Amino acid sequence: MDESKQQIIVFGGNGFLGKAIIHGLLAKGYEVCSFHRSPAPDLEFSGVKVIRGDIRNQSQVTEACRNCNAVIHTAALTGIAGNYRDYYAINVEGTMNVLQACRINNIRNLVYTSSPSVAYPPTRDIEGIDESAPYPEHYLAHYPATKAIAEKNVLNATDKNLSAVCIRPHLIWGPGDNNLLPRLIQRARAGKLIKVGNGNNKVDLTYIENAAHAHLLALDFLHKHDNPQRKVYFISDNAPVVLWEWIAALLERLEIAPPSRSISLKRAWRLGKIAEMIWAVLPGEPPLTRFTAGQLAYSHFFNISAAMRELGYSPIVSPERALDDTVKWLKQY
Repeated sequence: MDESKQQIIVFGGNGFLGKAIIHGLLAKGYEVCSFHRSPAPDLEFSGVKVIRGDIRNQSQVTEACRNCNAVIHTAALTGIAGNYRDYYAINVEGTMNVLQACRINNIRNLVYTSSPSVAYPPTRDIEGIDESAPYPEHYLAHYPATKAIAEKNVLNATDKNLSAVCIRPHLIWGPGDNNLLPRLIQRARAGKLIKVGNGNNKVDLTYIENAAHAHLLALDFLHKHDNPQRKVYFISDNAPVVLWEWIAALLERLEIAPPSRSISLKRAWRLGKIAEMIWAVLPGEPPLTRFTAGQLAYSHFFNISAAMRELGYSPIVSPERALDDTVKWLKQY
């Protein structure tokens, strides 16, 4: 397929992952549109057609997809705070708008950014599960709950006229991150970072270039298959780290003291539950939730052999280079 004649729209293209995907698309010769709410002069300078709009608006989403050949949908409301209605409107209804836009505009190929958190409850260690793992019956946060609904809707919408690949990248990090690492470092500098659990839990990470690479491979996969596709893939750096050792090593290179205090998972769980009840009526984000406690104390890493086998995925950036480049970037701020 002649990529120079393909126009791809990226929903959430002004985000951390979206921008990395767009840079990859441009390098491959695609024409690219980006749909998001905020200004993006850097994308426009790169030759991207920027469309500002709200993913909750069906007519805006449908119009944005006109003349496009494929969709990459990364837009989402993330976090641990806020009300369910907002998460549902953006993550579920917004995704339904994208699906409807694909139908109206006869777009056959959709790559959807999901999350591994749709496939496991943070109530126990998760070690090496694959895509056959069932959806949990209950979730501890609005984000994974609504992302699970959205992923199911994407998969259920596939038919002879629409193929979809759902990518589940775990804990995306690297230069340009405006969420995971900045929050971690801010708490560490303020002396508010507390180790939760025994400190031996292993987790998967996904460097930003590796995450974007997986999405481009998913798009290539769809372009190569004329028959309908309905796929889900876990994605990571394929090198689980001992979480608190990795955090300590990162902080050491930034000349920030590692956390000196620790708390048992059992106590963190109790405090998280209390904080959830209090912050249900208070503005802002609770300092701790049960979901966060589980993320910080349990192991959660995944079997990515399906993506390696079917998409041809393997990390294009090693953990060592990823850490070097990230530390260099972080030291600029």
